[in-house]
Amino acid sequence: MLTLLHLLSAIALLVWGTHIVRTGILRVFGSQLRKVLSHNISRRPLAFVAGIGVTALVQSSNATALLVTSFVAQGLMALAPGLAIMLGADVGTALMARVLTLDLSWLSPLLIFLGVIFFLSRRQTRAGQLGRVAIGLGLMLLALELIVAAATPITEARGIRVLFASLTGDLLLDALVGAMFALLTYSSLAAVLLTATLAGAGLISLPVAIGLVIGANIGSGLLAFLTSSLQNPAGRRVALGSLIYKLIGLLLVLPVLQPLAHWLDSLNWRPAELVIFFHLLYNSLRAVLMLPSVGLMARFCNWLLPDRADDSGIARPRHLDPTALATPSLALANAVRETLRVGDKIEAMLSRLLPVLEQNQPALNKELRSLNDDVASLCRAVKLYLAQIPREALSEHESRRWAEILELAVNLEQAGDLIERMLGKIQNEKTAQRRAFSEKGLEELTSLHGQLMANLRLGLNVFLSADHASASQLLREKRRFRAQERRLAHAHIGRLQRQVVQSIETSSLHLELIADMKRLNSLFCASAYVVLEGGETGALKLEGGE
Repeated sequence: MLTLLHLLSAIALLVWGTHIVRTGILRVFGSQLRKVLSHNISRRPLAFVAGIGVTALVQSSNATALLVTSFVAQGLMALAPGLAIMLGADVGTALMARVLTLDLSWLSPLLIFLGVIFFLSRRQTRAGQLGRVAIGLGLMLLALELIVAAATPITEARGIRVLFASLTGDLLLDALVGAMFALLTYSSLAAVLLTATLAGAGLISLPVAIGLVIGANIGSGLLAFLTSSLQNPAGRRVALGSLIYKLIGLLLVLPVLQPLAHWLDSLNWRPAELVIFFHLLYNSLRAVLMLPSVGLMARFCNWLLPDRADDSGIARPRHLDPTALATPSLALANAVRETLRVGDKIEAMLSRLLPVLEQNQPALNKELRSLNDDVASLCRAVKLYLAQIPREALSEHESRRWAEILELAVNLEQAGDLIERMLGKIQNEKTAQRRAFSEKGLEELTSLHGQLMANLRLGLNVFLSADHASASQLLREKRRFRAQERRLAHAHIGRLQRQVVQSIETSSLHLELIADMKRLNSLFCASAYVVLEGGETGALKLEGGE
């Protein structure tokens, strides 16, 4: 019983080691890996190679699948290149399995020792996160040694021999067992390494090991498909196509299992080496055979999972990928893109407000209110998404960025409500009472509206680029807007003194709209303070109590 417990704990340590490596690499290089995948999709061979490289680095085809499904779901990548990357990911996993089965017993204590020093002394830095990766690699190598040590006495236990004897080489049954183990361990790499260890200890035959390896690959495909359930149909098609390819691989091996096992056995290699060699050969040949068909598979997956029509009428988030929450750099990048999308909708609301000022257009009124519903929905989604990012995993710079995104989302939500209230005022006082602005008053409001639009665009650019020159320009524009707002208010009072009838009738509305535009301008220019005040993220120090 104690020996079995040792084996189970060693397997758990192997799984934990792969998890530490995966999260560490994604936290340090997540944005770079994202660029590698997104910039190598024009040609399928390049996409295939990118899948191999990224997966070999993170030691998890599941992590690569999360990135690729996110790209396809957001419309950043077509389905066919995504499938090519997934085929490369399977080869990358097989390559890492080969590396980890080399005699690296001397490396395990060194990696753990150095990794702990760097991680504890510089936890929030890149060096500290690389120390985490070193710890994970060391634990994986140590776990493989412990599995071998624990499996040796188990081979002598009668009950264990009977248990493994039930796996008689039935490919379908063995593949089912391998798939279940990959699902339980959340890692096909761990499942393959354990299979190689058990084969080396004589607990399973080579045909059984082949079935377990194929099943581990299918299990990783099932895991990716289940994880992608949070994505839209476009994202799920990637995982579906990858799973279908792995099932096709099972069907291809089924009729040639025994001849294949005899051929591998004739190589006169150690059983563990044969298992790893088969894993690499199987995934490589399957990728070469399937790569030309990714276009056909893409069309088939589009037929199986068509897009669903959204009847709610309210915009849904496009970039808030829930699978990226474990990688703060990726999650923050997603939140930035979604917040900029909200900014685009605010700009659309402002552009539709001007024709309403000039004349009554009921269709535009309805459209503007619909846009504000979209803004409220998306801002709420951004805030909830930010709340799910683990704050303890954020570096100092990422914490500042987190606060900046949240603040802009809140400001844009307030701006949307303010624009809708401006619409209500215009309808109540101008349209309902059939009043119109004076020609000069409308010209002044139009001019102020143009400045407001320009400051919104500049404010979003400052938020995205954090450029000091642009931030300084934005503050200059804010001061110019305030001066213009005061001048126009005084000009309106002058028209009242001259007894201009239209100005008298719309005086209250005119001054309220100027005040509302002033408040909007303050919300749009707030991002400049964050940049110029060294990334301060508390309540922004706005001028004049704005």
